[in-house]
Amino acid sequence: MHSFGLLRAAVAVSFVSVALATNILLTNDDGWAVAQIRAQYDELTRAGYDVVLSCPSENMSGTGSTTATPTVLTEPCEYDTCPVGSPPEGFNASYPRFNYVNAYPVDAAHYGIQTLAPKFFWGQKPEFVVSGPNIGNNLGTVVLISGTVGAACEAAKEGVPATAFSGGTGSQVSYITLESDPTASSSESSWIYSALTVHYTETLLDTFLYPVLPPGIIVNVNYAPIDDCPSPSDYKWVFSRNLADPGTTDIWTCGSTTLPAESDVVATSGCYNSVSVLNDTTKADVGPELQFEVFTRLLGLPFSCLPSS
Repeated sequence: MHSFGLLRAAVAVSFVSVALATNILLTNDDGWAVAQIRAQYDELTRAGYDVVLSCPSENMSGTGSTTATPTVLTEPCEYDTCPVGSPPEGFNASYPRFNYVNAYPVDAAHYGIQTLAPKFFWGQKPEFVVSGPNIGNNLGTVVLISGTVGAACEAAKEGVPATAFSGGTGSQVSYITLESDPTASSSESSWIYSALTVHYTETLLDTFLYPVLPPGIIVNVNYAPIDDCPSPSDYKWVFSRNLADPGTTDIWTCGSTTLPAESDVVATSGCYNSVSVLNDTTKADVGPELQFEVFTRLLGLPFSCLPSS
């Protein structure tokens, strides 16, 4: 596997583009201090984006679109990053753009959009919300309970285009492991998935289309495990649907009007990432018209077809 330095170099040369200081809110459901979210913050800012992080104070995986009023902490933030008695919302004194919310992923996204974005983005909402990458894939009916998907849906409901990202490799570990254990699979997957997310974000935003995504939807992206895919450039992108439905007509691509299921895409040998479009309220697959609108915005990824069986 790559060392920390070599992998970072690979990330830098794999996907080179210029971000025009687009304002991005970064959120998740794994918590504000996990390695994956901090790596993602670093790579988005390195790409030139203006980023604010707003995440739950602790791991809130599996909470879907649950919401609650944030409360004073009765237990420390994850990895003891803030003490008992800390306020309902807080930030890292050394890095004010790192913010926690002691509630659910939906609440962290809401706080980021309504409170943090106007503060850091000159009174404006974020132009795009990156939710994740989640530690572990969000496929099939799991999207209904995924906090990563829930946070992205909340952003879309508030009028901000959003995409939920999830990766097949990773561990719930502190951000300090990115430097203390750079060759761990959790560190390497953090940088690889962060690079892929930057590439996706650049592809989507560099089209300069408005709206960035159609209203009423989110995009759900799942990355294949890194086992046989040690570099971001190894990965291919496949337009898909979340749940298989042979009786439904999808967008025509790869010689068919039946899109592959996300679970089949990421399970296929060859480093395939799935890209699906979901309704932001029901979290169900959308029809071919909305699929087409998203597909055309992401042609620059570019898309591939799964190998024939």
